[in-house]
Amino acid sequence: MNRKYQLGTEENKDFLKRIREGLFRFGEKYASPQGSAYYLGDDGTPWKDRPRETWITSRMAHVYCLDELLGNRQREGLADAAIQGLLRELHDDKNGGWYTGLTSQGVPLPQKQCYAHAFVILAASSGLLAQKNGAEELLQMALDLYDLRFWDEEKGLSCDTWNTEFTILEEYRGLNANMHTVEAFLAATDATGKREYTERAGRIIDHVIGWASGNQWRIPEHFTKSWTPQLQYNESCPEDPFKPYGATPGHGIEWARLIIQWASSALAKENRASYMEASQLLYHRAISDAWNCDGAPGLVYTTDWDGRPIVHDRMHWTLAEAINTSAVLYQATGKAEYSRDYESFMQYLDTFVLDHEKGSWFHQLNKDNQVVKTVWPGKPDLYHAVQATLIPCYRFDLSIAAAVKEKMVTCNLSGKMIQ
Repeated sequence: MNRKYQLGTEENKDFLKRIREGLFRFGEKYASPQGSAYYLGDDGTPWKDRPRETWITSRMAHVYCLDELLGNRQREGLADAAIQGLLRELHDDKNGGWYTGLTSQGVPLPQKQCYAHAFVILAASSGLLAQKNGAEELLQMALDLYDLRFWDEEKGLSCDTWNTEFTILEEYRGLNANMHTVEAFLAATDATGKREYTERAGRIIDHVIGWASGNQWRIPEHFTKSWTPQLQYNESCPEDPFKPYGATPGHGIEWARLIIQWASSALAKENRASYMEASQLLYHRAISDAWNCDGAPGLVYTTDWDGRPIVHDRMHWTLAEAINTSAVLYQATGKAEYSRDYESFMQYLDTFVLDHEKGSWFHQLNKDNQVVKTVWPGKPDLYHAVQATLIPCYRFDLSIAAAVKEKMVTCNLSGKMIQ
């Protein structure tokens, strides 16, 4: 196997660094004049006729904070732009919280989404670590709003979607928003030291493990307001980008990594065994169901509840999470199978998913690994791809911005070269 695909080698670190630098260059035109993020097209050109959404703006704030935490100053200001966009035009000053987004004419989109608010917390946490102006204010606003509107203390889970005025709460409950809530809560703890958010993350994780263990380690995604699984939800719309029918192997993979991060940061070593086991069971189920399962390389988007592929398309984010989680599992367990998986995922990335001509990663491929645009036209943001160039190289018990900052400080103090 080519050493540039092998975890921990200098060749792999260099390969990841080159990919990362290309991603940061690709996204340089994302910011609108007021800071909210344009949706990016195939070559990084902003598609200004599309809405400027809060979740994309938050992700771009996060990744360009990572850029600065890595010591890069040539793009200074890109993180600031998104932070200011979140503080100003995307924030609903009348009703509180953040709009889903704005139309190209600047009209607010309806609803208030837990998913988007979780990403605001992530962006603000990274901004605080990167010492961005307004980030502390943004984080406090986001945490206060989340506590008020989305966190259900009795259930130990988060609700999903309100109307714009926060007067009507939809009955739907979903795990996608809760997954990114876990990510956001862990980031908030790392940025502020407030351990209550780590405790909340653990409560969500316990629910997820319970549901998955009773369902052959395929995670139910959709629920009623009383948190009863709806396994047939969206059966008529299986390609939905946020609420697809069936099991989503990429989420099983992502949950596996988040469980390791949480357990390693929250629990004494002797209390982690059951969570380490659950993480590996989730990962193995997802990889067994989705990887190279239909006669061609790649990870399918969704399966039915027996593990048969439904949507065969390969989404870039699923591969990014497979890269991250295989690396973290190897670091956490030392098992060679995970490093072999990592090599396979990196080779697939290089062969099919990296756009060596225009930059960034193709966001959607079909069963034949040809670019398609039915779910994800263009290349709207950098979040998953950038994190996949960093998480394999840093501490897995910290959120990535905190891990990058810690390593940066350590390298500066020691006088060594910064990676």
